[in-house]
Amino acid sequence: MSSLADLPIRDDLRGLTPYGAPELKVAVQLNVNENTHPIPEDVARSIIEALARELLSVNRYPDREFLALRDSLARYLGGGLTRDNVWAANGSNEILQQILQAFGGPGRSVLGFPPTYSMHPIIAAGTGTEWIAGVRDTEYEISPATAVDWIERTSPDLVFFCSPNNPTGTALSLETIAAAYNATPGIVVVDEAYAEFGHSEQPTALSLLEGRERLIVTRTMSKAFAFAGARLGYLAADPAISDALRLVRLPYHLSSLTQAAAVAALAHAPEMLAMVDDIKKQRDRIEVTLRELGYHPYPSASNFVLFGGVPDAHRLFEQLLERDIIIRDLGIEGHLRVSAGTEAETTAFLRAMSELTEAR
Repeated sequence: MSSLADLPIRDDLRGLTPYGAPELKVAVQLNVNENTHPIPEDVARSIIEALARELLSVNRYPDREFLALRDSLARYLGGGLTRDNVWAANGSNEILQQILQAFGGPGRSVLGFPPTYSMHPIIAAGTGTEWIAGVRDTEYEISPATAVDWIERTSPDLVFFCSPNNPTGTALSLETIAAAYNATPGIVVVDEAYAEFGHSEQPTALSLLEGRERLIVTRTMSKAFAFAGARLGYLAADPAISDALRLVRLPYHLSSLTQAAAVAALAHAPEMLAMVDDIKKQRDRIEVTLRELGYHPYPSASNFVLFGGVPDAHRLFEQLLERDIIIRDLGIEGHLRVSAGTEAETTAFLRAMSELTEAR
């Protein structure tokens, strides 16, 4: 049997490793930033009914332009957006891939600021786009001056921001996004996968879209809508952006079942988002309790908390795993990341942390 090394793979892919968080079945899974709350029963029933209706015509190709879904997403986002401002795909990862297929590629580059979403450089590599790693300020912030300095030094074709940032939970200021946009003639992407968990007084990058035809804001239904298994990501941007992505998308890339399920879920947006407040409450519990235990949790505007001050991160990860709890070891020395789960899951994690810290 041959190995990967024996195959005529592209030279720029040799030595790379695929994305892969551990997939272990444990009682408390707080490692991949899922919304661990189940979908409300009445919402699930509406989705099932929509899927049943769609199955009667599943022998036909889906709506290639997914108009009903784009209308639903535009209504959800508000702010005067219409279907022309919205595009969707199978998860925000596919959205990012299409963006790099259209605007990146061989001979082009994308600037990002690690630590950030680990798929950003992986998708860049998969599309043959050079990944440029900028350096953040203290406490994982990015000031307008820092963003502009890196753009002027590297002249990237695209700039990727993540706000709130994964894995740090750091929110990005609108001033930084606007300054970066003004400093480059290229595409600026703000990955807002966790936007619904942000602080209510903080506007998102959606408020910057008007008059900025090269700005793209990406979102997902995986987190706030507890729709990770359904795979639905989307963006808001100038209509010309969708025209560009039509050139690279696969035909009928969104199945009729995916479209029907997402439209049905969006019709119950207030009910689906009711769980967000509880998740934010659990996130804040984690921050407060970890600080009391002597760790350094970073302020989070997301559904997870990165915390430092861990003498041996891998050992603590393993000790929690022995207690049937999994969080995320990101390879950042002295740091771990934990997702905010249900009240019961969060309590189990915090109790284990208290016991392990006392026993140290």
